[in-house]
Amino acid sequence: MKIDGLSVVETIESVEQSMPQQNISEDFKVKVENLILLARIMKDRLTTNSTNSSKPPSKDDLKDKGSKEGGESPEGKNKPKPTRKAGGQKGHAGSQLSLLENPDEIIYIAYNKTMNFTGDYSFDDYQVRQVIDLKISRHVTEYRAEIITNQDGTKYCASFPENVTRPAQYSIDLKAHVVYMSQYQLIPYGRTAQQINDASEISISTGSIYNFNCEAYNMLADFQKWLITTQTQASVLHADETGANINGQNHWLHSLSNEVSTYFHINEKRGSTAMDTMNVLPNFQGILCHDHWKSYYKYQCVHALCNAHHLRELKRAYEQDDQQWAKLLELLLLEMNDAVNESSTGILTEDEIKDYEKRYIEILEAGKNECPEIPTKTSNQKGRVKRTRPRNLLLRLLNYMGDTLRFINEPDVPFTNNNAEREIRMTKVQQKISGCFRSMLGAEMFCLIRSYIITSRKHGISPIEALKMLFRGEKPAYMGR
Repeated sequence: MKIDGLSVVETIESVEQSMPQQNISEDFKVKVENLILLARIMKDRLTTNSTNSSKPPSKDDLKDKGSKEGGESPEGKNKPKPTRKAGGQKGHAGSQLSLLENPDEIIYIAYNKTMNFTGDYSFDDYQVRQVIDLKISRHVTEYRAEIITNQDGTKYCASFPENVTRPAQYSIDLKAHVVYMSQYQLIPYGRTAQQINDASEISISTGSIYNFNCEAYNMLADFQKWLITTQTQASVLHADETGANINGQNHWLHSLSNEVSTYFHINEKRGSTAMDTMNVLPNFQGILCHDHWKSYYKYQCVHALCNAHHLRELKRAYEQDDQQWAKLLELLLLEMNDAVNESSTGILTEDEIKDYEKRYIEILEAGKNECPEIPTKTSNQKGRVKRTRPRNLLLRLLNYMGDTLRFINEPDVPFTNNNAEREIRMTKVQQKISGCFRSMLGAEMFCLIRSYIITSRKHGISPIEALKMLFRGEKPAYMGR
């Protein structure tokens, strides 16, 4: 890494080597060592980005991503300009609009018979073209219940439909659309009300939108019970958590998901106390994929670790600490992943597994000499011996080899835990749009409604249709009867 043409690493090493061991005061020596430590800390912070740490891409310096003016990439090389033109490439299977059956409106265009015609003619066929449009408009249905009077003067009134209870009310379809916009598309209440009014001239208040969300939330108790039962019995779950701001206070949004379900939960805490309240992991016996947050290891299930995190940490180890074992292990993990992807069964043979495990251990054992422990305590001091970051990573990968390499043994376990990270990504978008949740209840509504919508999508039900079914009191087929 260079700053104004000066190599930071070389400068630090030069100062350390030229430091005299004698004829300087202890105070001056301590000050120089502190300056060197400060320089190392600043170097680490400046060179840390989303590719070698858990830092999100949004926090990366634009210069690290390369620029048209020749900015440097994280590897220190100029990012090459793209050689391909924008858009679909040659040979790409494109897509286009197709004609739809049963159009809503048909307009016949008669041929102008005064042009180019002499003599008789007969009708042959039509040439068809369709214009697909979107119409958003107010539609009001008025119910008129007949009133009759018998010979005694007693009046009788016909019964209104069960869901028509007030002189004027919003429809189920409108409620579903509003909840979809606010809870799935993350549009704030005020803008949702404005869009409805602008597009269809329906006057709706933010209070009504809040009430619709409350109504949907209160109708999801059975879904939540089904969700807890389904995930408890699942063979594989992906877990992750992220910070969530509620009225200025930091909380934690927890996520459990797999191919058929998604469960979001908000809590003041991040650890197992919060996870226990989800009522899934305490009884879960399958494989739990996660990022090695220690709280997950409280649960007596099989664990699988996210190798995307490992790759970032390994990259940092060889880029910033010059750990060659880290580069070798990164290449080995990627080689394993390629082998699994090319396998027809999704796992490797016993001989292949043994060979990879042997190479894995050999790299880490050799790495112990490259990043030894740094004893900083005397024999009478308490506490564990301080280790460098690469040393901690090496020991963690060695001690948790089985969980790290779970993906080569189990066909349902992926190389990374990206499934869980994708699930919670849009919750961060919600925070960027709205800044925070205004109340704990609002956050709980968001979590459960979004869990229902995403789970329904995984079963082929569109979000708006799923919400219509919810307001009609219908259970989706995937929940059983």
